[in-house]
Amino acid sequence: METIAEQNGIFPKLNVEEEPELSATEVESMCMNCQENGITRLLLTQIPFYKEVVIMSFSCDNCGYENNEIQPGGEIAPKGIEIRTTIACARDLNRRVVKSDYSSIRIEELDFEIPAQSQKGEVTTVEGIIDRVVRGLDQDQPVRRIQHPEAAEQIDNFIVNLQGLKELDKPFMLTISDISGNSFVENPNAPQKDPATTISYFQRTKEQNHLLGIFTHDEVADEPSKSDEASSKREADSGEANRLLKPIQEGSWPLEELQGEVLQFQTQCPECAAACDTNMKVTTVPHFKEVVIMATVCDNCGLRTNEVKPGGGIEEQGVKIEVTVRGKVDFARDVLKSESCSLMIRELECEVGAGALGGRFTTIEGLLTAMREQLVESTGMFMDSNDVETKERMDKFFGQLDTAIAGNKQLTIVMDDPTGNSYVQSLNDDGTPDTALRIIRYHRSYDQNEELGLNDMKTENYGEEDIDKTEQGDC
Repeated sequence: METIAEQNGIFPKLNVEEEPELSATEVESMCMNCQENGITRLLLTQIPFYKEVVIMSFSCDNCGYENNEIQPGGEIAPKGIEIRTTIACARDLNRRVVKSDYSSIRIEELDFEIPAQSQKGEVTTVEGIIDRVVRGLDQDQPVRRIQHPEAAEQIDNFIVNLQGLKELDKPFMLTISDISGNSFVENPNAPQKDPATTISYFQRTKEQNHLLGIFTHDEVADEPSKSDEASSKREADSGEANRLLKPIQEGSWPLEELQGEVLQFQTQCPECAAACDTNMKVTTVPHFKEVVIMATVCDNCGLRTNEVKPGGGIEEQGVKIEVTVRGKVDFARDVLKSESCSLMIRELECEVGAGALGGRFTTIEGLLTAMREQLVESTGMFMDSNDVETKERMDKFFGQLDTAIAGNKQLTIVMDDPTGNSYVQSLNDDGTPDTALRIIRYHRSYDQNEELGLNDMKTENYGEEDIDKTEQGDC
């Protein structure tokens, strides 16, 4: 692991062909079943199209006890995730599931819920989740039947109901809610949209952030003692020069200079965690708005990434952009895709979620190429080598996509951005949509505003409520 970490970073990619020397680290540890010593194997790796993980497997030669779990090794996601999947056939029972320690699982039909942090994170299947619950409930049943026969009978009946779910006499709903955002359910219809699964993201509460160990600067800042106030005041002036973020004095840096300047700051490489530089520039897209372009280059591993953030706020209306790709002229169109924009190719029945490709400023050809690269990586995530049907379907899809990228197949690309911060270049000089470009503006739904955090946002007279509460308290 040390040799691999030096070459490819702490978390090598999970690719046996490229990394044949990839091996696990073995650590001797105590067995929780027989109290003898067993072996824990640790593998730090990166699952394609997912994130860095730590895979742990324990085995005891003395009693035969085995255990395995998975822990996220990367950053906690910005938002929590809720995945609702309808299980209706045997294929759905075989869906791969990645669950973290903070995942709560609920089966609506049985009114049954596995609380968060009651089980360790693991890579399993829907059927594996049910079997693990059955094993847990049946573990102490012999003793329970003697001491508490009534409770044991109720549990036996519930186990029968759980086992009956696998018979699939009727569909049932499986809901996974994870405040860390590190859970995943396989889409067996990839690259097409999964009609049986609904994914939604939510903002964590203050208590949930604390549970994950996330605190704001104000929450962790200690109250300065009176004895330290004098020394802090003396060090304020000397420390001003060493501060990372300094306030810009009024008039010292006009907006014109900011737009013409390339700013640079240090960051960590997302691949190898080495120190590298990120360049940032504010620019204006003609006939659109101001945007912030960020590019990162890592000298250690050679990684190059670029990201685009809209310079303004969320627009009053969402936007849906349809562009017909007919040939080389359309391939050269500039495209600004925000992080909240989903992408669909109508002829291939392929849909990519909002967060998959991130925010980027590219061309139609660059967007299709990036989409293909991520889909190629994602097919190796959980696809079984013996799954001939899935392999044939993906090969057929990639063949059609390659034909389109080569310019031999007409495509219709639909970009849907509820924030209204996405853009496709028009071939008309005045910026109005040309014959192959269609732009539709729409009012966001309540659920879309809820996901963007707009329903609870108050931009006017936001201090009046606090004043009213204070006055009522005084009365």
